[in-house]
Amino acid sequence: MRLLFSIGAVLVTGILAGGDVASIAAPSPKSGPPKFESSRQRQAADGDAQSVDVELILAVDVSYSMDMDELAIQREGYALAIQSKEFLQALKAGPSGRIAVTYFEWAASNDQKIIIPWRLIDGPETADAVAGEIMKTPIRRASRTSISGAIGFAMPLFDEDPYHGLRRVIDISGDGPNNNGGPVTLARDAALEKGIVINGLPIMVKEPSYSTMDIDNLDYYYEDCVIGGPGSFVIAIKDREKFKEAIRTKLLMEVAGRTPDRPVVHVADKDKEPRVSCTIGEKIWSDRWGR
Repeated sequence: MRLLFSIGAVLVTGILAGGDVASIAAPSPKSGPPKFESSRQRQAADGDAQSVDVELILAVDVSYSMDMDELAIQREGYALAIQSKEFLQALKAGPSGRIAVTYFEWAASNDQKIIIPWRLIDGPETADAVAGEIMKTPIRRASRTSISGAIGFAMPLFDEDPYHGLRRVIDISGDGPNNNGGPVTLARDAALEKGIVINGLPIMVKEPSYSTMDIDNLDYYYEDCVIGGPGSFVIAIKDREKFKEAIRTKLLMEVAGRTPDRPVVHVADKDKEPRVSCTIGEKIWSDRWGR
């Protein structure tokens, strides 16, 4: 059954002009000589047809610290957000009225699975298709948490995108700090050097515990160690009941290119120490397992 939300109408730009073969071969006296597009005109029109407001990568945590209920709510939250009428309004407000999106799930540094390859969202039909693919894919869980691995996996995906965005954004959601793979700050900085913006959705609906390796102030960790770039932001989920609302709000801001009311002061920019150690996840893992 179709979800009861839809996403915006398409604003098509750069449609190639053309006529039928017969009219070119034998133009009527009233029409005058045939008009041919130059190579430059065709390239410009084709470039406009491939343009989008944002290239958005949704990188979603499926580590074992996420319980099955959280994973199900997370999936449904993304599907509903992509189809919501609020999302439609944000989409229509953009210069081209469309975005390109890809969705993958991640856990360990070598464990990333693309659920939705690059898709153009330009209307209710394409939105429904993306939401349907998200919802029908079986939910899975995997070990470890490698935010650095997720960022490293995401960066080259932009090179594979057939669309060209005014902005490139990686959207990272997760419920714990990096504890596997390379340092998260190195991965973040590599993405920022390429002009990529990283936003965060730290999930803080459970009390931190030894068994899950969660930490206090995960939102501070995301602000100081994970996100970056112009207008980047964190939306923390601290109430399970607001899970879907937070996802929708985050996507609306990313599509509309809005900046948060409270800008994030990046410690890297201000030469300050992070409020939460950027290697806290690796330390917890080492203290627990001795490696």
